[in-house]
Amino acid sequence: MPTKLRIQRIQDRLHQELSELILLRMSDPRLSGISITDVTVDREFAYADIYVSAVEGVSRSQEILAGLEHASGFLRRELAARVKLRTFPRLRFHWDPTPEKADHIEELLRSLHEEEPSTEKKQKQGKSDNAVG
Repeated sequence: MPTKLRIQRIQDRLHQELSELILLRMSDPRLSGISITDVTVDREFAYADIYVSAVEGVSRSQEILAGLEHASGFLRRELAARVKLRTFPRLRFHWDPTPEKADHIEELLRSLHEEEPSTEKKQKQGKSDNAVG
């Protein structure tokens, strides 16, 4: 069995090589503007789960995943030539909603900060009214 450190190194290398391949070698317009957010490999090296995201968000997820599935043979062959492993894992692509969730949380925090000054003013005004009365 490979060590956790070896698996992590392989995952990092696959992430780097796959990002380069998509950026520099892929001409499919469905794959423009995507980023690889994570790569995980199981302990037997049977599967590599690749998580992707795009600037446009979930609206293009089906199109992007279809493009990646279509190119999976090419990507696997190119990765196998760049990353030497005894057996090369099959690639499985998944949509990663994490960046969209992070944007949503940032929006919520921003709206809370915008509401906060008006709430503080009301509280201060209430305290001054109590002091007068």
